[in-house]
Amino acid sequence: MNKLILTTLAATLSFAVATPAIAASAKAKPQVTRTKARPDAIIASSATVPPGSTLVFLSGSVASPLDPAKPDDLGTTGQQTLSILTKIKAQLEGMGLGMGDVVKMTVFLVGIPENGGRMDAPAMNEVFKTFFGTAEQPNSPTRSTVQVAALGRPNVLVEIEAIVAKAN
Repeated sequence: MNKLILTTLAATLSFAVATPAIAASAKAKPQVTRTKARPDAIIASSATVPPGSTLVFLSGSVASPLDPAKPDDLGTTGQQTLSILTKIKAQLEGMGLGMGDVVKMTVFLVGIPENGGRMDAPAMNEVFKTFFGTAEQPNSPTRSTVQVAALGRPNVLVEIEAIVAKAN
């Protein structure tokens, strides 16, 4: 009889311990998932946003002047990229979001004479890598980078728009 009681008690305790763990895994919060074609890729090849997530679409943003007294001096492709990504980061933080929530970016680059009329994608990528895929912020968005003939005003070499997703 004692053996039967002990066996029943052990089974009951096992079930009581296992049930919350099973319930927790069944109720796991959905996550935005990203995949990369290669582990060292600086952008994701895909991002999956679960149903019910909050989506935010950020309009294209351009750089602020390096010196407010010189409104036409926006700097190089790298400097403009830094200005824009810094502004996007601040905008997202004001919304309770972060750069890790960015799932898609579109980058528009104007070709520069110093590069034979081609866009300076390496300069943009160097700055991009300081905001995404780092130890502090490991997520990388999907991204398209397109060379355009010109952007909205003179001296603008970079414009970036973003889609942000937060699983609820």
